[in-house]
Amino acid sequence: MAIPDFIRELRTLIGDRLLWMPGTSAVVLDEEGRVLLGLRSDTGEWSIIGGIPEPGEQPAAAIVREVFEETSVRCVPERVLLVEALQRVVYPNGDVCQFMDICFLARAVGGEARVNDDESLEVGWFAVDALPPMEPFAVARIKQAAMDEPTWFAGCGGELGDG
Repeated sequence: MAIPDFIRELRTLIGDRLLWMPGTSAVVLDEEGRVLLGLRSDTGEWSIIGGIPEPGEQPAAAIVREVFEETSVRCVPERVLLVEALQRVVYPNGDVCQFMDICFLARAVGGEARVNDDESLEVGWFAVDALPPMEPFAVARIKQAAMDEPTWFAGCGGELGDG
C-alpha cells in the first residue's frame, strides 16, 4: 500500500506510536445497483474502496479521488452513510494507526472498472445478493447503504443498521 508523504514525515517524528487518522470509504453503486469492490493487495480480501484524505482535502473530494485512483471509475458522493472510529491497526512494520472513517454512498458516473494502482489485485461490480466473501467492515457499510436510513453514528445506541 502506498504511504502518503505526509504520513512518512509524521513517522520520522513519532516513530511507530499511535497515529489518529481520517479515512474515507464508499459504497459505489452503478445504474444496475451493483456495488464496486476491490480485492485488496495488502489483505487479500474483497472490500469497498477507501483511503486517506490529504491534509486540507475535503472528505467527499478524497473519496472521489480514491475511487478513481484505485478503480478508474468516476463517482459522485450522494450522502454520508456512517461515521465510525475503527479499531487500532498494527501494520507489519510495527506502525500503529486508528482511523475515523466517513463512509459515503456514491453513484458511478463514468469510467470502466479496472485495477488502476497497486492497492488492488482485482476490481469489479457485484450484485448485492451475490457478494464475494469480504471483511465485516465492508459488509456493514453495504448493509447500511441498502437500508436507505439516515446517517449512522457509532456509539449512539444500537448496532449498525438497527436504527
